[in-house]
Amino acid sequence: MRTRRKQLWVALAVVLVIAGGIVIAVLLRKRAAPDAVRLLPDSDAVLYVNFEPIRLFTDLGKHPVKDRDPQYEDFVRQTGFEFERDLDKAALAIHYGTSIRGKSTETRYSEILQGRFDSGRVEEYLRKLSASVEHYGNFEIYIIPLEGRTVRVALLGVNVAAASNTEGPDAIQGMIDRYRQAALPFAGPPLVSEYYRLVPLGSIIWTIARPPAASSSEDHAELLLPGGWSGLLPLDSTVIASARPLNEVHLRAQVLTHSEAQARSFTDRVNTFLALFKALNISMDAGGPDPDVKAAFDSLEIHQDKDQAVLTAKVPYAFFKKVLSEPPVELGPGTQKPPEQNPPAAKKPYK
Repeated sequence: MRTRRKQLWVALAVVLVIAGGIVIAVLLRKRAAPDAVRLLPDSDAVLYVNFEPIRLFTDLGKHPVKDRDPQYEDFVRQTGFEFERDLDKAALAIHYGTSIRGKSTETRYSEILQGRFDSGRVEEYLRKLSASVEHYGNFEIYIIPLEGRTVRVALLGVNVAAASNTEGPDAIQGMIDRYRQAALPFAGPPLVSEYYRLVPLGSIIWTIARPPAASSSEDHAELLLPGGWSGLLPLDSTVIASARPLNEVHLRAQVLTHSEAQARSFTDRVNTFLALFKALNISMDAGGPDPDVKAAFDSLEIHQDKDQAVLTAKVPYAFFKKVLSEPPVELGPGTQKPPEQNPPAAKKPYK
C-alpha cells in the first residue's frame, strides 16, 4: 500500500513538473517577440511590420497597383506574389557599415518574410536569377548577384523566406539554424531580447535601434527619425518606436539616454523642432490644411522621464489611408494653384 502511494506521489510530481514547464513555455512565448523577429541575426537596428491589421484599416493590397516598376511587374507575373496583397509580416535587421582606414563599408540587411506564396513558382524564379545554389543542411540557399553585392535567399517553410546581403553566409545560415529551433522560447537577437519588453503590447509596427557611433555626415537614418532628425539623437542612446491601433493610431518613440542631462537636452531640441513644424501650414494638396494631417501634427508632444525622452502622437486612421493612396504630405507653407488662364485665342488665318 505504501509503495503504491509513493508511486502515485512520484507520478503526480512528474505531472506537475511537466505542466509547470508547459505553462512557463507558453507564458514566455506569449510575451516573446514575434517568430519572424526571433529568427533575425544580431544587428544594430530591427524593424517589424505586421501588414494584416494594416490591410483592415487601409486599402493596402485591395486594388491593383498602377504603373509598377517593370522589374517588379516581371516578379509578380512569374511568382504570383504581390507584396501589397500577400506579405503578412516582415522583420528586418540592419547592419550598419563600419569605417575602416577612412573608408565606410555599406549598410547591409537581413530579413524574414512571412506571407502567402507558391513555393514552386518562387523557387523557379530564384533559380533563374541565381548564379549558384548552395546547400546548408536540408535547405537550399540561392546566391543572387545584385548591384555589386551578393544576396542570399532561402525558403524556410511554406510561408517563410529569409534573405540577407551581408558579406558572408553567416547571417543566412544563422536564420536557418534558428528556424529549426523555432518551437523553443528563445528571445531572439540581443537588441530584441534586451529591449522588446518596452515595446507597447499590441504594436503592429515597431523598431528598436541604436544610432551609429559614426559622424553625422554618414547616412545612417534608416530606422531612426525622418528628415535628418536622427542627427539629434545622443550618442550611445537607444530608440524604441512603435505604432499600435486603438481608437486612433498611437505613435510612441522612447529614447533611452545615459543621463537626465542628455534626456533634457534632447527633449528641449525636439520641442524647438516641434514648435517649428506646428507653425507650418501642412497640406495634402493645394486646397488648404488637411484636418487629419493637422490633427496628427498637433498631437505630437515630447516629455522627459528621468533619463528618457518620450515622443508621442495620436494619428487618425484617415491619415494613413491618405498616405497610402495619395501623394506624399507636403511639409511647408501652403501653396495655392496658380489662377487658370484662358488659352490665347487662335489667330485668324490671313486671307
